[in-house]
Amino acid sequence: MATQAKNTICLWFDREAEDAARFYAKTFPNSSVGAVFRAPGDYPSGKEGDVLTVEFTVFGIPCIGLNGGDVFKQSESFSFQIATDDQAETDRYWNAIVNNGGAESECGWCKDKWGVSWQITPVILSKGIADPDPAVAKRVFNAMMTMKKIDVAKIEAALRG
Repeated sequence: MATQAKNTICLWFDREAEDAARFYAKTFPNSSVGAVFRAPGDYPSGKEGDVLTVEFTVFGIPCIGLNGGDVFKQSESFSFQIATDDQAETDRYWNAIVNNGGAESECGWCKDKWGVSWQITPVILSKGIADPDPAVAKRVFNAMMTMKKIDVAKIEAALRG
């Protein structure tokens, strides 16, 4: 039996935790779906056999999807931040999320069709905003503020000035 993680992210879904977990496992490397736990009997908002929780990982981070009903919704107060190496990787993850029923937002943020927020963040952007030269950091920040999906070439141009 595998050792249980000491810290696990729990994401609340209406009834689609297993679908979301399978999408994440298909989309991101080092991601998988583990145990799927089903209700042993009927309960006020469901039936015996309904999926209650799903264990999964996203880029190696342990998570649990909880099918808790429509009481709580996802919000931008929680997001996965995915560091990307180049435009191709940025495009791949962004497009997988947005083109699968998701929605674009600002500054590299998007939401999947279950309402979970994602920051698809090229490493060059993070480094640029943290540049020790305040003028460089400001140029990179200002460039980012005009974008939805991050354009690596424009970030590189801002770095150069």
